Amino acid sequence: MKLKLGIPKGSLQDLTVKLFDKAGFTINVSKRSYFPSIDDKEIEAVLFRAQEMSRYVENGIIDCGITGRDWILENNSKVVKVAELIYAKQSLKPVRWVLAVPEGSPVRSVKDLRNKSIATELVNVTKSYLKKKGVKADVEFSWGATEVKARMGVSAIVEVTETGASLRANGLKIIDTICESTTQFIANKKAWQNPKKKKKIEKIVLLLKGAILAAQKVGLKMNVSQKDLNKVLKILPAMKTPTVSQLSQKGWFDIDTIIDEETVKEIIPNLKKAGAQGIIEYPLNKVIY
Repeated sequence: MKLKLGIPKGSLQDLTVKLFDKAGFTINVSKRSYFPSIDDKEIEAVLFRAQEMSRYVENGIIDCGITGRDWILENNSKVVKVAELIYAKQSLKPVRWVLAVPEGSPVRSVKDLRNKSIATELVNVTKSYLKKKGVKADVEFSWGATEVKARMGVSAIVEVTETGASLRANGLKIIDTICESTTQFIANKKAWQNPKKKKKIEKIVLLLKGAILAAQKVGLKMNVSQKDLNKVLKILPAMKTPTVSQLSQKGWFDIDTIIDEETVKEIIPNLKKAGAQGIIEYPLNKVIY
């Protein structure tokens, strides 16, 4: 019995395939087929747009899949949210759906959009947001190029962003955040109740989360003399404690540890100054606690 797994087609596709590769699964996507090959005989992969994924999982067409929290909300899908997998096109942070208007617009808040028009792909979530704010506005579905529509007669748009750079480049200003979204690994309720499928899903998620965590960290190895050992160890942060091994040369030790990648550029010069030698930084595929 194979597990039917949905891979998001579109903007997240390449990043998802790379993530699976780091997790230990090789996925080959053909331009002519919606059924990628995967080097796991227990998995059958299929490509679906993230916007549709939760509906197919809810209906049992596939057992599980990867999509955004935004599309689960948009479709009001009743699925099992197995895990949050924070990865996106540019960063390892949640993306935001924001309400934006042209720079020169008199609109300062959502209240100013009463009886105005808003274009977005996230129609249902936007309508829910407006209802909570007590604002009646015309929400129209956008098939794409949403940023352009704010300069073509539409009063405002609701669009997804990671950094806001594209909106600023198109002369738009953000006036509110509608919702935040992260990538979710979801499962069909019946599939989740199947012990074999549940076990397989949990294994996949464990490895994917390990690959995501590894993307934020690096390994460090170095040689340290006995006299400098304590100074170096005080500098090193570690997930638990660094591994210290005695070298064949008396009075020298090898230190191996894992640290956050964003701190490594600050730490390496300090380690060198404290007496560390032969410092090697290396990438990681998976980090599993």
